[in-house]
Amino acid sequence: MPPDRLTQIRRYLYLNGMTGIHELAEKVDASLATIRRDLQRLEEQGVIIRTHGGAAIAETVGMEIAFEAREHQRLEDKRAIADAAFAQLRPGSAVFFDAGTTVLQMAHRLRLDPMPLTVFSNNIAVAEALMGMDQVQVILLGGRVRAGNRSVVGVLSEQVIDGLWFDQLYLGASAVQPDNTIATPDSDEARLNAAMLKHATERYLLADSSKFNRHSTYRVGKLDQVSRVFTDSGLDEEWIGRLAQLNIPLTRAP
Repeated sequence: MPPDRLTQIRRYLYLNGMTGIHELAEKVDASLATIRRDLQRLEEQGVIIRTHGGAAIAETVGMEIAFEAREHQRLEDKRAIADAAFAQLRPGSAVFFDAGTTVLQMAHRLRLDPMPLTVFSNNIAVAEALMGMDQVQVILLGGRVRAGNRSVVGVLSEQVIDGLWFDQLYLGASAVQPDNTIATPDSDEARLNAAMLKHATERYLLADSSKFNRHSTYRVGKLDQVSRVFTDSGLDEEWIGRLAQLNIPLTRAP
């Protein structure tokens, strides 16, 4: 059973709600018999609920699909940014990968080109991506699980961070605001990310150009706290000049 077709079905049901099998067959270019078998398998996995003549996503997996959809937004840019930032990694270092979907691409890149590292993370997807690699020791923080973000946050996570120091931090961002601050919509994530910034020697911000000039509720820190910004070639001239004025090195991935 091709996993890409099952993934297409899951995403389509998540984005469009209850859908008939004829529409699904057309969207994924498969026969009605194939779609019926796919839906039966997905129902057995608890992913969907079959209805008369169609299917709907199971509520319990909606958050997982939301993360999956966000992970694939601007995926080409995220991979290019991660590839550029990958050059900063040094064998033998202790690094922190945060819960951002761009930073997650660093983990996928590391799997392609392994090196001896100790990787700390509050990102469950990062731990999964690096699991079983002989050269990489993975340490996942404890704390409260944010299912929709596949991350771990909260007081326990913050207490762990307070007792650690990292050679490098790779930090994502929900928003880089016009006042030169980094922000996120979740208060627990903001506190944890702020603690990360205070416990790393080198601090790298990985954010695609769409995150600049956005607003979000909770401030993580200031741009001048980061050692370098990695983004894509779409960053506008105003921000390029602003980062130069702040003496923050900038890498724009092609």
